[in-house]
Amino acid sequence: MSPRAACRLATLGYDVYDYAPGKVDWMAHGLPIEGTGAGRTTALTLIREDVATCGLDDPADEVARRIDASPYGFALALSPGRVVLGRVRRSRLADAGASVEALLEPGPSTLRPHTPIEDLAARLARSEIQTLIVTDPERKLLGVVRRVDAEESP
Repeated sequence: MSPRAACRLATLGYDVYDYAPGKVDWMAHGLPIEGTGAGRTTALTLIREDVATCGLDDPADEVARRIDASPYGFALALSPGRVVLGRVRRSRLADAGASVEALLEPGPSTLRPHTPIEDLAARLARSEIQTLIVTDPERKLLGVVRRVDAEESP
């Protein structure tokens, strides 16, 4: 669509998007879709935002408290822009004097929000993973999906 046509539609009250990267990138960012795939169960429909997070410079004892208050046994270390840098397991925080950066498991496996439930189930069946981390293409945290939620989903 031409910029002029897009501008005219916007003046008529329509939401207009000029999105060059494509449909898959759009869905990978967790943006809304229409059509036959719109009602499909995906990672985005099962996403939870209750995971503990921390920065690389956060004190280990504070991170331990955040993990204890969450339903998971880990925290995700994020950059100031919310990029997932790594995972810190509760069991590694015994040394309260250690930095989060020293205890970090770098580069945990992630998936995109448009991943279909069938693919989630297959991935979980191949492993003993209980929680999958969902990020956008820039690796910014969107949330997590729990195995139990994926297994209970229609």
